[in-house]
Amino acid sequence: MNIQWYPGHMTKTRRLIIENLKLVDIVIELVDARIPFSSKNPDIEELSRNKPRILVMNKSDLADPYTNSRWISWFEEKGYGVITVNSITGKGISEVDRTAKELLKEKIERDKQRGRIFRPIRAMVVGIPNVGKSTFINKLVGKSSAKTGDRPGVTKGKQWIKIKKDFELLDTPGILWPKFEDMNVGMKLAFTGAIKQEILDTHTLSLELLKLLSAKFPDALVTRYKLTDIESKTPMELLTEIGQKRGFLISGGEVDYSRTSLVILDELRAGKLGNITLESPEDIEG
Repeated sequence: MNIQWYPGHMTKTRRLIIENLKLVDIVIELVDARIPFSSKNPDIEELSRNKPRILVMNKSDLADPYTNSRWISWFEEKGYGVITVNSITGKGISEVDRTAKELLKEKIERDKQRGRIFRPIRAMVVGIPNVGKSTFINKLVGKSSAKTGDRPGVTKGKQWIKIKKDFELLDTPGILWPKFEDMNVGMKLAFTGAIKQEILDTHTLSLELLKLLSAKFPDALVTRYKLTDIESKTPMELLTEIGQKRGFLISGGEVDYSRTSLVILDELRAGKLGNITLESPEDIEG
């Protein structure tokens, strides 16, 4: 299953990031905690390599807590400040300001020595589509904060968002990268909803998901869908059984595979199959 999606506006977003990186002190990249490596944009890795970086593992409440801790250690070893966040509840959000100031403490001290006491930290927030960036920013900003308006050098229509008197954000649209070299990366992005649903073959995608879940998380499937003899069944047999048990039938008693496929994908994305992380550091390092 060859999954590629790079609409034209993402080229514009890439240019926007390049143009505005020189205006910021630090880059905050959101990734999906269920696929922290696959949802990390290698283009942003390259573009922001000379800036301090905070990696925000969003949707951490949907991921496996133990695997979260292993990913934190893995990314910290590579020089990132790492935070696990649930942008909906706000859990972990308060760590963003503290981590940014910790990573920038030498620069802040240099600014003070030069008399630039009140210069705010400026951060760019980046991430792939549907990683929860807007929810994250809204929670970070809070009701009392307001946009500061356009500044010189910022592309028209983009605004700095004031978090507090000493912290400002520059938001950017969600961006993928032009080509997924590893098809497993594209698949995981599709599983978790980062790729536009309309371009996907959801039936085939659900079979690939069932193949992965039955191998790595069989208990989650058994618990959610009340399946039996899961080890001996093919993904198609599992899909059929789930459709039958849910009563997703069409005329003649045939399973409605389209509806069943969509429900399985939606329930994974909503966390209804439990706390599942689809990749670990060991998977990446081989």
